[in-house]
Amino acid sequence: MSVLSVLKERGFIEDLTHTEELEDYLTNNIATCYIGFDPTAASLHVGSLVCIMALAHMQRHGHRPIALVGGGTGLIGDPSGKTELRKVITQKEIDENKEGIRNQLARFLDFSDEKALLLDNAQWLTQLEYIPFLRDIGRHFSVNRMVKAESYKARMDSEDGLTFIEFNYMLLQAYDFMQLAKSYDCFLQMGGSDQWGNIVAGIDLTRRTLGKQAFGITFPLITTASGIKMGKTHKGAVWLDAQRYSPYEYYQFWVNSDDADVAKFLALFTFLSMEEIDQVKHLEGAQLNKAKTILAYEACKICHGENEAVKALKASVSMFGSLEISKDLLPGSSIPRGLHCAASDDSVPSSCYTKNDIDKISVADLFMSVGLCKSKSDARRLVKQGGAYINGNRIAVFDQMILEGDIKNDEILLRAGKKKYHKIIVN
Repeated sequence: MSVLSVLKERGFIEDLTHTEELEDYLTNNIATCYIGFDPTAASLHVGSLVCIMALAHMQRHGHRPIALVGGGTGLIGDPSGKTELRKVITQKEIDENKEGIRNQLARFLDFSDEKALLLDNAQWLTQLEYIPFLRDIGRHFSVNRMVKAESYKARMDSEDGLTFIEFNYMLLQAYDFMQLAKSYDCFLQMGGSDQWGNIVAGIDLTRRTLGKQAFGITFPLITTASGIKMGKTHKGAVWLDAQRYSPYEYYQFWVNSDDADVAKFLALFTFLSMEEIDQVKHLEGAQLNKAKTILAYEACKICHGENEAVKALKASVSMFGSLEISKDLLPGSSIPRGLHCAASDDSVPSSCYTKNDIDKISVADLFMSVGLCKSKSDARRLVKQGGAYINGNRIAVFDQMILEGDIKNDEILLRAGKKKYHKIIVN
């Protein structure tokens, strides 16, 4: 099966250009493709996973992926999907963020022997001279057509409007595509649906300047069954960096997927076969919950490695009780099979406190301190709804104090709702 067919079958593709020519190109060539990544943070998040997994599928089918870090365009800011001007960051910050992004992508892509490349568009964009750029590149762009692009329309309709510096972004991204085509034989750009206008502009510029056919693929915006943008939680972004979002928390994010999302997420965010995943669509109840466990394990394994995935699985079992995964459920998964009983919970988020720290502290303040609640009103609401627990016992009074008797084996286990835990280690 061709990589294009795989991407279609697994739900990656929203739109593409030159369908038949693209299929022929990918079937008969070792293609080089690229996706751009914003370097405004040292970590990518779950919202970037569709793009990352698409590059991984391309590599698994023998093609060469390029992850293009926008060190040059990052100094300007992409207006696509944004209603306000992005914060300007320094070159030093971009360099630090680029290193973090490379480390994360290395979990998904093989960069050895140039099987995949990490490039920075600052390499060529910061060398541009303004007048030659306008003369050689700007003349190929129609302002009438540019202002009709969704990425520009949204900003022009916003209160702040569209700045001239951002108006140049389409030209710069198109120039990226042309430069990659010229220097790396890269003729396929992929990206989110909000990048369609920029991708088409790059295809057109490559044709006009190099006389070469280029192609584009866009991915749909992934939302959960409840309509929430993928990766958004009460705590903010679900980061791929283990320091920002622990492997256990990452595992729990996937375990807590809506029933209606399990098959879709397995197709997008694991490498398990579609033949196996199709069987999940008919599961319900306990069996579907076990499929969620496999989803969480596989997603965690890809992002953080198998050791961390096993630790997260064991920690989850210690929190929520025994679990048995049969051999015939998604058999392509490497998840340990059989009965999992109570195990080490070293991966559960934890904090160290002294006895003085917790002396005369209220439960509400402790929940806030460890991040289980955002504010006192949030803690009050949690207690009132019966969702706050200490060592498995429901907290009935909002201003209940932590007592010495709450310390069990030098630990206190807090729980918010059904599945959010935090362990207090008392020194």
